[in-house]
Amino acid sequence: MTFGRSERGKPPVEPVTLKILVAGGFGVGKTTLVGAVSEIRPLRTEELLTEAGRPVDDISGVEGKRTTTVAMDFGRITLREDLVLYLFGTPGQERFWFMWDELSEGALGAVVLADTRRLEDCFAAVDYFERRSIPFLVGINCFEGATRYPAETVRQALDLDEDVPVVLCDARDRESVKEVLVGVVQHAMAYAAGRREAVTM
Repeated sequence: MTFGRSERGKPPVEPVTLKILVAGGFGVGKTTLVGAVSEIRPLRTEELLTEAGRPVDDISGVEGKRTTTVAMDFGRITLREDLVLYLFGTPGQERFWFMWDELSEGALGAVVLADTRRLEDCFAAVDYFERRSIPFLVGINCFEGATRYPAETVRQALDLDEDVPVVLCDARDRESVKEVLVGVVQHAMAYAAGRREAVTM
């Protein structure tokens, strides 16, 4: 079946649309992740890094980075004929964090992308979603040349609750990113079901 069309004799399927945030530190691969999986040409708001930004943009560990997201990345992926995800990549630098409140409005959940070479850069994103009770998954972007640590070691380093999923991924690979997105949707739905159960008890 093609998205938006129905098989003969069956009514058209009206897909459920869900909003997922992609957050994390500067240069961790958020724009790459959205671009790898989006079925539409992603909206990007990237600008060149300049000398003026050098004092505030720490590029140690990502010296090859030439651009930065200044508003958001946006993409869309159809996971099933009845399920469409809208992806919103947040800017990584602290001076753009004021936009996170707007972007997180109505989000089902979030992916916090992490780079083990600069793990401290994702602390702010983890803290943000924990404080606002937005369910999230941590995706460890496996950069070439970076030491690979077991997911459990990263969980301990980030002091995450046991129920927060931690997965290894490659932000450049469509199938890897799809697994991450399926994981965050499943986690968010389980989280919502748990909260409903707690309210009715």
